[in-house]
Amino acid sequence: MRADRLLSLLLLLQNRGRMTAPELAAELDVSVRTVYRDIEALSGAGVPVHADRGPAGGFRLLAGYRTRLTGLTGSEAGSLFLSGLPGPVRELGLGAVLATAQLKVRAALPAALAEHSRLVQDRFHLDAPAWFRDPDPVPFLPTVARSVWEQRELRVRYRRWRGEARRTLRPLGIVLKGGIWYTVAVTAEPDTEPVGEPDGERVAAGREAAAGAGPADGGSPARGTADGGTADEGGLPGNVRTYRISRLLEAALGDEVFERPAGFDLAASWEASARRLEELLRRYTALVRLSPAGLRLLPAKFGASGERALERAGPPDADGWVEVELAVESQPVAVSDLLGLGAEAEVVGPPALRAAMVDAVRALSARYPSGA
Repeated sequence: MRADRLLSLLLLLQNRGRMTAPELAAELDVSVRTVYRDIEALSGAGVPVHADRGPAGGFRLLAGYRTRLTGLTGSEAGSLFLSGLPGPVRELGLGAVLATAQLKVRAALPAALAEHSRLVQDRFHLDAPAWFRDPDPVPFLPTVARSVWEQRELRVRYRRWRGEARRTLRPLGIVLKGGIWYTVAVTAEPDTEPVGEPDGERVAAGREAAAGAGPADGGSPARGTADGGTADEGGLPGNVRTYRISRLLEAALGDEVFERPAGFDLAASWEASARRLEELLRRYTALVRLSPAGLRLLPAKFGASGERALERAGPPDADGWVEVELAVESQPVAVSDLLGLGAEAEVVGPPALRAAMVDAVRALSARYPSGA
């Protein structure tokens, strides 16, 4: 570990020139005292590190000195594909590996390209998590990642909508969606769970997905809460599931190594899963009249479903209102969502949904009586 840190320190001085001990300590995530010890170790190994005294001082390499120790290890090369996601990289336990890889690449670049790469890094930043939500705690993410890399079975205890469950998983990949981590895995046990969930649980899972969380709970497409590879997707077994990693309560690597299914495509599987989940959750259609303000609100409140409704909308009536056919979830969820449009929307049908909206509005009116 110290050898990696010494190389990182050397590459920092090579790439950036003079740096103070506190600056080096911040970059390497160590104490200033450790930096001084590492500088002494480099000097003792024959590296020409020069110390400049005074307020503008710091450490620098002798002019013209460059190291050629810039070959990437396998882990470093792999981490470069995640270089735009510094937060997730740290959660995966690859922060130091990525930092060393970036330093090595920059050290190997010609001066002009190295400076350009630094300018790009200074000017562009990708923030993966969604707005206004704290990141999920994912203490077992490195364990899951190791299981994926080493193709070793993973024994887990996780929290479901209906309580806790234990499974032996064979993780095929990891997905970061809206700042939330998932693993797509084959369950080693036979699928003995009943198909279908109580409406309340399906609604809860659907609300989580609508909020950007996506598949929730290790269920199948029939249950409405998970990825699910099916037998017609690359010949995959039907017990491929998606698990939200923050819901893992225990995770331990097993000794048994599993074979990854031939032809499995993580990105394609996830895309198909997300599409199936949306189709499953938004199985109903509401006929809604929208004011001009309501038209502007619809995509923000209903996402892709709202955008598609606008694309198929007819011309406005004499009052400027437009009637659209909007894909919605089950009636309780649809009522909650449509109330978010306020007085800028009127539900025309189906009759049961309109009646439920009337009941909800009456209940709100009773809750907030005039003059109270």
